[in-house]
Amino acid sequence: MNASDRAVAAFTALGHGTFHGFELSIPLFVPLWIAEFGVSATVVGAVTGASYALIGLLAPLSGAAADRWGSRRLVLLSIGGMGAAFAGLYLASTLAGVTLALLAWGAAASLYHPAGLSLISRGADRRGTVLAVHGAGGNVGMVVGPLAVILALTAAEWRAVAAALAVPAAVAVLVGLRVRIDRDGEGDRDGDGGGGRGDDADGESEAERSAAAAAETPRGALLALVADSRRLFAGGFLLVFAIQMVYGVYYRGAFTFLPDVLAGVPVFEPLTLGGRDLEASRLAYTWLLLVGVAGQYAGGLASDRLSPERTLLAAFAGLAVVSVAFLPLSNAGVAPLLAVCALLGFFAYAVAPVAQTVVARSVDEASHGLSFGFVYLGTFGVGALGALLAGAALDAGGSEALFAGLTGVAMLAAALAGALAVRTARSS
Repeated sequence: MNASDRAVAAFTALGHGTFHGFELSIPLFVPLWIAEFGVSATVVGAVTGASYALIGLLAPLSGAAADRWGSRRLVLLSIGGMGAAFAGLYLASTLAGVTLALLAWGAAASLYHPAGLSLISRGADRRGTVLAVHGAGGNVGMVVGPLAVILALTAAEWRAVAAALAVPAAVAVLVGLRVRIDRDGEGDRDGDGGGGRGDDADGESEAERSAAAAAETPRGALLALVADSRRLFAGGFLLVFAIQMVYGVYYRGAFTFLPDVLAGVPVFEPLTLGGRDLEASRLAYTWLLLVGVAGQYAGGLASDRLSPERTLLAAFAGLAVVSVAFLPLSNAGVAPLLAVCALLGFFAYAVAPVAQTVVARSVDEASHGLSFGFVYLGTFGVGALGALLAGAALDAGGSEALFAGLTGVAMLAAALAGALAVRTARSS
């Protein structure tokens, strides 16, 4: 990577790690909320699902803002907002308070992915490699954040632990302010990647100047967003969007209650740390996320060297096989359990950089922010249903029902990825 690519990779990896550190810490609080507030898994699944849904529901607006005003400031605002929301959990004495804090977190988190990914897609020369570093940074956050929460919960009450997570977010903002980004995509509406309109003002017609002025009004911006969205989906983006929705349901359904599922596996015995019991199953969860670092990086490299559409198909097929094997292997001993956790983490996180490369290849550069906004509307907005469905499955039929449903979702994603690979092969 050149110096510009390294700067983009460092900045976005920092933001990505912060995002996922918060995101994957939330499931560790879920069993505590169920116990403290005396509610079912379905209720807590609905609460966390609503928070995750906001990430997706607001993502198209974030993507449009990144296309118009640039990505850097949105990434910094996202990091600071997520930290402030977790600080607010310190004041949550009821489930309603937790819900409000989580919704605030979801609104702030919605800014990250469309802004960060559009910055990479427009500002990086070696896009796949930068996406791999970006993904690996996210997985480092996934490991460090939950592991810090696991250890902190052995010594402190959950509210204090949640509030303490605001400190690294504040540090990340300060570090991010010092990273120099030369190509932000700010104002890049013509797809040339240069940050301008592509024509000088003297070459514009009166109609073009009038249209540009109208687009700066709230109503004009909304109309432009609708028009850009129509063009995006008319260009064959619909199948990519469908894949992201199904993947989001799998991802959220699997990971929201995974610490709870692992806690019920009989092969683990509690460990003692500092005179207090520490559930070994939580360390298995951290191990799964750690292997996800390799999955993210491998997926990004593969998308630079192989057909990303076929790689996406292979990743979803792997997820389907792992979902079938997860429960039998998890009850066969510690080594088989750690192996199947590693495979789940690898394939689940290998999907992300490959799918992001597919998006970048499928749409015009000037619409990358909006396209990633819709991607995360599908992944986190529609995908948030996975948390609710997973909670309902656990209440109705336990872990067996959960993984049966996940297997079906992974198979559907593989079928859609296969259709995309066939369509791409025919058009090339």
